[in-house]
Amino acid sequence: MSGKTIHLIDDDEGCRRALSRLLRVEGYEVRDFSSAEDFLASCHAGEVDCLLLDVSLPGLGGLELQRRLVRAGARFPILFLTGNGDIPTAVQAIQAGAVDYLTKPVSGAVLFQAVRRALAFGAARKRESEESLRAATRFSRLTSREREVMERVVEGMPNKIIAADLGTCEQTVKVHRGRVMEKMEAESLADLIRMARHIEFSRKALELLPR
Repeated sequence: MSGKTIHLIDDDEGCRRALSRLLRVEGYEVRDFSSAEDFLASCHAGEVDCLLLDVSLPGLGGLELQRRLVRAGARFPILFLTGNGDIPTAVQAIQAGAVDYLTKPVSGAVLFQAVRRALAFGAARKRESEESLRAATRFSRLTSREREVMERVVEGMPNKIIAADLGTCEQTVKVHRGRVMEKMEAESLADLIRMARHIEFSRKALELLPR
């Protein structure tokens, strides 16, 4: 059993039952809804491992629900399912972050493959978010000068150039650099660069963070 829960939104009761049955046989838990409004009223984003979403729904449509979820910061993967697919709609859904765009009727093999791909994507995104949070937490421990040194280190500047740029001596830069590595828990320069990328390190980020 997968232990993962698929949230399914489709206003067609027969389709909803058939898809739910297929997914449960494959080992997934399923929560199904007939409208986007019911889903929003009943679910918390943290409960959703994957959302299987019909495009054409009464009231709030599938694409609009996707937009709302993206704006709200939802990170779970979305699979679209439609009986009347067209290329512009599919492109719009994918560009907004959908993992796949399936057309009804969908076979079990195609559905399961898409769900597995979506869950793998969601797991990778979750790991990335956790790593970014850890990196940002460590970065918040740095002093203003240590942040300035880190910025230049990840840009590839040698200590001598950093010292001249900051108006200090090379030995002081070495001390700050060592503290940066310690506080960021970085084992190597490559590790530090990876962390900087995770927190989207830039001068703007430095300015926005509290000193």
